[in-house]
Amino acid sequence: MRSLANRLALLFLLITLGAMVVVYVAVVPNLESSLVNDRSQRLQASAERMSRTVREAIDANMPVGVLDQRVRQAADQARARVTLLGIRRRSGRAELFVKSDSNASADIQDLDFPAATQAIESGRRASATESGADGRVVEAALPLFFTDRASARRVLGSVLVYTAPLEDVRANVSLVRNRIIIAGLLALLAAVAAGYIVARSLGRRVGRLEHVARRVAAGDFSARFPVDGDDELGRLASALVDMQRQLAELDTARRRFIATASHELRTPIFSLGGFLELLEDEDLDDETRERFMAQLRDQTERLGKLTTDLLDLSRIDAGAIALQADACDLRTLARGVADEFLPAITEHRSQLEFEPPSDPVPASCDEERTRQIVRIMIDNALTHTEPGTPIAIAIGGSAGRAWIAVTDAGPGVPRTELSRIFEPFYTSDGRRGSGLGLAIARELAERMNGTLSAQSAPGRTTFTLQLPAAETERQLPGAVHGAGRDGR
Repeated sequence: MRSLANRLALLFLLITLGAMVVVYVAVVPNLESSLVNDRSQRLQASAERMSRTVREAIDANMPVGVLDQRVRQAADQARARVTLLGIRRRSGRAELFVKSDSNASADIQDLDFPAATQAIESGRRASATESGADGRVVEAALPLFFTDRASARRVLGSVLVYTAPLEDVRANVSLVRNRIIIAGLLALLAAVAAGYIVARSLGRRVGRLEHVARRVAAGDFSARFPVDGDDELGRLASALVDMQRQLAELDTARRRFIATASHELRTPIFSLGGFLELLEDEDLDDETRERFMAQLRDQTERLGKLTTDLLDLSRIDAGAIALQADACDLRTLARGVADEFLPAITEHRSQLEFEPPSDPVPASCDEERTRQIVRIMIDNALTHTEPGTPIAIAIGGSAGRAWIAVTDAGPGVPRTELSRIFEPFYTSDGRRGSGLGLAIARELAERMNGTLSAQSAPGRTTFTLQLPAAETERQLPGAVHGAGRDGR
């Protein structure tokens, strides 16, 4: 029963069997009683209509032969057996005896006429069923009254009983019961067969999806999920196709990331190893040794920055960095970061232009991570421009957004490469740098519900960080948590 097809077929079997039981229980037991009641009502109606001549014969005290003839006529008209029962009263009890019968039998031993007894007790017509020598019968009893001349009272003198067999009713009930059973069995077989066919079809479709899913799980992204319908399984296959495409893109990015990271790490490591071998040479002069030491420090710094960037990027992707949304003044923040870069700008022989606005520019952000983004923007401008290139910082805010922009007068980024500069390890000019800074900066900006964009033309490149504006400079309630790439 682990098979979906078998379980669905069994489910169809149980549903159909349950429906059969409900139909059988609801129809068959009530069918016989309904048919008997209908026969009894029709027999009573016939008794009312056909008994007038018998009444007249009794009231006129006609001869027995005439009475018997009229009883037989009533039986022929009603298509039932008609029995006229007289009443004797002994010791206060009424005893019945046969006065006339349409079957010309005056000695009836197989019937007790319970309907006649009920009619005598109630003084109204009554009906009942009983079993006789010829099978089960239904009875309709009609009390017949006459007027006592001495007391001028109406006295119950006899009971006219109409009797009809119920064997045809039983035959009809048996026929219906058998038809229901046969039809139910056929429906049961059809339901099982149809359920099994449908279940097998669904099972094959699920099996195809499972087969492709296992191939994708094993790393075969060339496998294709079959989208063979617009139903739930078809929509599931479409969702799996989207998942497969995303997994393929993530796998490609992962492989590229690992290959690039390995290359970026291997280069400074090999360089360090080479310089260490050269430093082991005892014949090196002090000037050369100092130059090699400077190269070692440079490569060590590069390696440290690269590992720090890799760690930050992996923590961001894993959602391990929590960002607190506080209100901070971008003007004060930018001034602090600019002061940090004064030595580097001086070494670069560049000029930093920064004219902060007179009023505060409050933004809702994580202050430390925002500083990190601004550092990356300024460092990127210094790294990818020639010495002496002017750099400018601008701050402003409008329409619920606060922004800070870093502009350099460098050669610019080619239009074809502008859309890729935020990819990990990508550098547009091959200059020194890991290519991770802008990728980290964009991820951090998006975690704070902000954006980091770039615009470039020959002689001017601007990176702009936009953040939600804060209403006050006090800490705002609420926090923004890094939750991985899908939790932006």
